[in-house]
Amino acid sequence: MDYLGEFEQIVMLAILRLGEKAYGMAIRKEIKDVAGRPASIGAVYTTMERLEDKGLLSSMVGESTEERAGRAKKYFRITASGEVALKQALRSTAAMKAGLDPVWG
Repeated sequence: MDYLGEFEQIVMLAILRLGEKAYGMAIRKEIKDVAGRPASIGAVYTTMERLEDKGLLSSMVGESTEERAGRAKKYFRITASGEVALKQALRSTAAMKAGLDPVWG
């Protein structure tokens, strides 16, 4: 079982939220808009590459577009192993938080 750090979890959750539209800049924007956390595009791509190396994400290159000067977007999705790892990480966080509601509300 792979341990997931906080930023890895946030990146994976952003990918889930975006579905088929999950590519670097959209993921970065989703993290900023939803989590309220600024993230450099370099940090996002480094994290996604690490998760892909672990087999928790997969990627595919889309078609090139004029708006991107002929460059193609690289889309990411969570693998079955990634889903298992993310669910376990979120369960662990929830278990650690349980009982703290009177303090942390």
